[in-house]
Amino acid sequence: MQTTTKGRLRSIYLRPAKRTPVRAVQDAQALREVGLEGDHAAGGHRQLTLLDAAAWQAACAALDCQLEPGLRRANLLLEGVSLVESLGRKLRIGDVLIEVTGETKPCPLMEQVRPGLLEALRPEWRGGAFGRILKGGSLACGDAVVFVEE
Repeated sequence: MQTTTKGRLRSIYLRPAKRTPVRAVQDAQALREVGLEGDHAAGGHRQLTLLDAAAWQAACAALDCQLEPGLRRANLLLEGVSLVESLGRKLRIGDVLIEVTGETKPCPLMEQVRPGLLEALRPEWRGGAFGRILKGGSLACGDAVVFVEE
């Protein structure tokens, strides 16, 4: 098994319920085929969401503003790892193994965060990705993030 593109897990966010504010945490438990413990998403193909910090910065730059990444409502903020063309690839974060199963399309709620944010998040996977947890375990801010090639 080969690894490429090393980055790090910058932030972890839990969403206790739909449309409620996210809560930043220092660590979390990833549950295989479920999601993050304490997050409202559970099961299915969209068990957790990922956001590339550089892509978020690009969206903010397009709007000439600074916005807290938690406003995007993604679970994991990654640094040094591009999600563009990550569909079907596997990411290892700490002990956790995640399969990227799709691009997270920005929803109209982003317009409530900042007018124009919806369009700024559309290009180049700026809205992030979602995936399945293939192997659960502990996640902590600062954990290494790598794509795993089998």
